[in-house]
Amino acid sequence: MQWLSSLSSLLPMAIAVVAGAAVPFQAGSNAALGRALGHPLWATLSSLAVSVLVVVPLMLLMRVPAPALGAAAQGPAWWWLGGVAGVAYITAALILTPKLGAASFIVSVIAGQMLASLLIDHYGLMGLAPKPAGGWRVAGIALILLGMVVVQMNSSPAVPVSGPAS
Repeated sequence: MQWLSSLSSLLPMAIAVVAGAAVPFQAGSNAALGRALGHPLWATLSSLAVSVLVVVPLMLLMRVPAPALGAAAQGPAWWWLGGVAGVAYITAALILTPKLGAASFIVSVIAGQMLASLLIDHYGLMGLAPKPAGGWRVAGIALILLGMVVVQMNSSPAVPVSGPAS
């Protein structure tokens, strides 16, 4: 019956793959926007502003109830780190994607995400139930790290691109 539960996760995994496929496009578009605006932080701010302009009408359309700000304010400070992480990621993406190329940047991001995720799962951080980092999980992460090295070894330095038309 375990195969049945594995099958039920195929659709969510496919959606995650599609969402992940959008990330290099985000990095590339933000990098071009940063060049056009004259500084990476303007592109970070613009990206986040566009996110707000997209999510607010969506929330209104879906009739999302008002947030429980009081309850959120009473929670641990790490609940609010998502915004900081978003700024760090967007800014790193638009600065590093032109230098590394999309594939090298994204494979490095994935390696970092997997290492952090393994620690979060193993220690049950961020309010998640602990899920031990067994040998197979560690081996999977090692393969991702090896993949990161292989992708970078096979990459020639990115050619600098100038101007907003890029």
